[in-house]
Amino acid sequence: MRPTGRVTTAVVGAAVLLGCVSGPAASQPPRPGDDGKRVLVFSKTAGFRHDSIPDGVAAVKQLGETGGFTVDATEDATAFTAGNLRRYAAVVFLSTTGDVLDAAQQRAFEGYIRGGGAYVGVHAAADTEYGWEFYGGLAGAYFQSHPAIQPATVDVEDHAHPATSGLAQTWNRTDEWYNYRSNPRERAHVLASLDESSYSGGTMNGDHPIAWCQNYQGGRAFYTGGGHTKESYAEPQFRQHLLGGIRWAIGDAQADCRPENGYRPLFDGTQASLDAWRQAGPGSFTLSDDGTLTSAGGMGMLWYAGPGFGSYSLKLDWRMAGDDNSGVFVGFPPSDDPWSAVNNGYEIQIDATDAADRTTGAVYGFKSADLKKRDRALNPPGEWNTYEIRVEGERLRVYLNAVKINDFTNTDPARSLIDGHIGIQNHGADDEVSFRDVRIKELPVKSAKSSGAMASHGAAASQGD
Repeated sequence: MRPTGRVTTAVVGAAVLLGCVSGPAASQPPRPGDDGKRVLVFSKTAGFRHDSIPDGVAAVKQLGETGGFTVDATEDATAFTAGNLRRYAAVVFLSTTGDVLDAAQQRAFEGYIRGGGAYVGVHAAADTEYGWEFYGGLAGAYFQSHPAIQPATVDVEDHAHPATSGLAQTWNRTDEWYNYRSNPRERAHVLASLDESSYSGGTMNGDHPIAWCQNYQGGRAFYTGGGHTKESYAEPQFRQHLLGGIRWAIGDAQADCRPENGYRPLFDGTQASLDAWRQAGPGSFTLSDDGTLTSAGGMGMLWYAGPGFGSYSLKLDWRMAGDDNSGVFVGFPPSDDPWSAVNNGYEIQIDATDAADRTTGAVYGFKSADLKKRDRALNPPGEWNTYEIRVEGERLRVYLNAVKINDFTNTDPARSLIDGHIGIQNHGADDEVSFRDVRIKELPVKSAKSSGAMASHGAAASQGD
């Protein structure tokens, strides 16, 4: 919200919407590699060998040509030395199988990851190095079995991560669908899962992740279960999925890859989920077929008219078309006057070009974000970002793509973050900002004895500080 003639009604209800923090660690280690743009594809096999490996290698090389990174390919495990791995921003394990690295090579790769390196696992990368605990944690899950190659429906769970942001709510494709020995959901951030009712042979009791990401022991890890067939690597959507995973791994795109459990949707992309929302003031939001809400006209606010929230983590994804303005409001009383949110609540700003206390991540007019951290975490216009707005008592923290960029405590007796509402702002006719997947996780309230007077209504942090 800019302090011009435009209304400054950043939607309070949108604060809950900013969640879905799925991204880099709070302080990102420097990426390895001389220019941060070199990727190593490793496809050694000591077990079953996929005939799609040459197609996969060729596809990654082509993606590098358009994606701005150089690709080297090898099946020689002697490439796994500390000095050589330092050249690469990511290592892609492309349908590797069995024990492919010796003890010294494993130690070199562990050091590479702990030093800020990145791993991309494709398909049978989950059928690799069963006796290496570090690798199992990095991959996220080990292969167990698979049915015959067949069509299935993939449910996209994260619409902000670059590996899945271009996909619809469901993705119908043919592949060899792995069952895994464990469910990675508790420790990794699930991007997409299989609808087991859409095909035969799923054994994961209806919760079947098929693509995920995580920050792991200092590095980044992305895995996709697709890629068994040669046809996969000619499929535009799968290629885009793989490119997005690589871009995130090498740090060219930011996302929130922390585990996400216990959230419920306030807006899930459907018209029905908008029934609990109300427009305050002029302007509106339009709902597109892909489940995106986009601001139009204004200035007004769309706010969640259900019960207010006390201690909570609010996540939502947002995207600017260009130099646009909007905000997420929290902590305001129910009202159809958008200025009520301005005067009684707090706005978390979306506008990367205004003054420090009025730019992306700022508590508008009260506290600037950490601009250096903000700049590292922020994706440019045209790409999705994820906010987590965490309210615990009178303390408000803002995470952008999983990086904490603001920590503010309300001391104004005329305002209170406790039991407030949330909203998203439509700022004006010239501002185009889109939102997706608004979700909330209500947090337990601490006792006054354990947390002190100001934080007596606070809650235990859900995903670290």
